[in-house]
Amino acid sequence: MKRLFLSILFCFFMIYLPAQPEKEISAVLDQQLSAWNAGDIDGFMAHYWKSDSLRFMTKNGVTQGWQQTLDRYKNGYPNRETMGQLDFSVYTIELLSNDAAIVTGKWKVTSIKSQEGHFNLLFKKIDNRWVIVLDHTS
Repeated sequence: MKRLFLSILFCFFMIYLPAQPEKEISAVLDQQLSAWNAGDIDGFMAHYWKSDSLRFMTKNGVTQGWQQTLDRYKNGYPNRETMGQLDFSVYTIELLSNDAAIVTGKWKVTSIKSQEGHFNLLFKKIDNRWVIVLDHTS
């Protein structure tokens, strides 16, 4: 009887354990990848913090704000052809707290103007969603 109780208890905890932040963040990155490769910049940007405090940093400087970052992407990639195919290689997802993490990795866009580089993303869990609040891409 004790074994049955422990087995049921184990199954209960396995079913109802909260999701692991690393898996949730990986799912966000997968959704971004799918949106980009479908030519959907708006869908790609849906995973950024929709705030004037969002920061996007590149070798060319800092873009402040969600709308400004969206505009920057749309100016840099005006059509599906220039967007090309995006691929990520995530090196690490490091939890800083229960609601903050840093993701480090490599990106590559294969298109008429192929590019590649590295990124650091600061994720925060805001309103029960993991969103990018700082993107440093080079």
